[in-house]
Amino acid sequence: MAYVFLHKGSKFINKFSNTNKYQMKQLVWLFAIIVTGCMACKDGLKADLKAEQKIISDTANFTSVKWIDSSVNFGTVTMGEKIQIKFRCQNVGSKPLIIVSVRPGCGCTVASYTKQPIAVGDEGLITAEFDTNKSHGGEVTKYIIVTTNTKIPDTNILFTGKVTGGTSNDKIAIPHEPNMPKPLEKS
Repeated sequence: MAYVFLHKGSKFINKFSNTNKYQMKQLVWLFAIIVTGCMACKDGLKADLKAEQKIISDTANFTSVKWIDSSVNFGTVTMGEKIQIKFRCQNVGSKPLIIVSVRPGCGCTVASYTKQPIAVGDEGLITAEFDTNKSHGGEVTKYIIVTTNTKIPDTNILFTGKVTGGTSNDKIAIPHEPNMPKPLEKS
């Protein structure tokens, strides 16, 4: 019985592979290209992390940064708007300042930054784009982690404001309201 199953199965595979040989080759090549691309991206990320680690561990080239805008209040905006927030920093040390990376704290913010080393006395810029569609209504506080070649490499910069016209996450259930279920008692 197993022989018949295998025999019939092999006929199906042979028929499938003979009629679609060209398509199968294309599929195999596509798969190979995707796997190679994924491996290359993985290697690229490892190289970026190694370069970042090298910069933030090179104590001989540490410098000092002064945040001109470390906290920004954007005021009140309507749900659906995208706004840009700019943060400026100044190199007040004796070596070039390198902004190694910026990492927004959530998916509602995308950040870009000065990629070139910032000379002594010059200013660098971090621009955050906040998409209110990916956030909630009400008061918001968002942060961005900035990594630089300084003694304390990570700095949190933040922006705050109010988003109107959307659902708020400010509604907190109070446990002793009349309609709230009572906690279970241990018996």
